[in-house]
Amino acid sequence: MFVEQPLTAAGLEAELALPPGAARHVQVLRLQPGDEVTLFDGSGDEWTAAVTAMGRSEVRVALKSRQAVDRELRRAVTLAVVMPANDRMDGIVEKACELGAVAIQPLMSERSVLRLTGDRAEKKRAHWQGVAIAAAEQCGRSRPLQVAAVKTLAQWLAELPADAQEQRWLLSPVAAQPLSALAPKASEAGDAGRIVVLSGPEGGLSEAEEQSARARGFNAAKLGPRILRADTAPLAVLGWLALSELH
Repeated sequence: MFVEQPLTAAGLEAELALPPGAARHVQVLRLQPGDEVTLFDGSGDEWTAAVTAMGRSEVRVALKSRQAVDRELRRAVTLAVVMPANDRMDGIVEKACELGAVAIQPLMSERSVLRLTGDRAEKKRAHWQGVAIAAAEQCGRSRPLQVAAVKTLAQWLAELPADAQEQRWLLSPVAAQPLSALAPKASEAGDAGRIVVLSGPEGGLSEAEEQSARARGFNAAKLGPRILRADTAPLAVLGWLALSELH
């Protein structure tokens, strides 16, 4: 279960109150004092804790032991996704966390259907961060995927550092080369770097937007002969990268 409080600072044997979400989870499971739970705070480690008190609204636990875990991909993958309409972004965030992405950058482009600004954009970002935390709890990740603030594609591209040491891939159905031409094999030295995958909306990015992305160091590649939906393409790439590390 995820807690925002830094557990390392608390120290072993420290007693703390679980946040409301984690407390409700313990209550639903009908755990009792003495039962153990596993906590994580996003630092990468896990803590075993014992329930010490069960109240109507408060659950208290004592930290018992700390374990270093590593369930992350060797490559740090960020998905920059032009947000699809309806609730499909929830699915992208959930599955991206399960598959190992470190971050998602929600974007708006010329052909976007979903447009978010101000408080509405921040509320959506917070909702998606909650989806990522729930996915991390379910799949055993100790580092939840981070959801960045919503931006326009033009703004995000302009803010990208020109000298960043990362691979930048642009998913494009009109690209000449397949994605396999860009991706290093898991067995190759130096493959443990950062990858940013930019994926457009239904209908793809405009020609001008693709040119802007290329000007910021993105290499265009296609996934195959079929046109994938906006919520399928980035997850297909992420799944392929994750599976490549198993060989």
